Amino acid sequence: MGGEELAPTIQQLMGALLFASFPFLARIYALKNQNRIIRLEMRQRYFELTGKSFKEKESQLRLSQIIALRFAGDAELLPLMDRAIKEKMKADDIKKAVTDWQEDRHRV
Repeated sequence: MGGEELAPTIQQLMGALLFASFPFLARIYALKNQNRIIRLEMRQRYFELTGKSFKEKESQLRLSQIIALRFAGDAELLPLMDRAIKEKMKADDIKKAVTDWQEDRHRV
């Protein structure tokens, strides 16, 4: 096999790899976009409940904690958020602590 015969094979292989990666890349993009939307929803929700910016609390929470907190009802959100920060709760522990579960059936 000479260099002239090898070039199309390499191009085909690269094209196939690129094509095969599209579903994976699309899933990553969708999840990252959804995470941004969740953060925006939590900022809005926090502002509606407190009249304050979510920036201070958001800087103290990991994304996984914010995602878990979104399942809490309005009445328990703020106390659970403070507890999550104080106790450095894991996302699973936050979900277990939620009593007024707000279901999300639209997760990617």
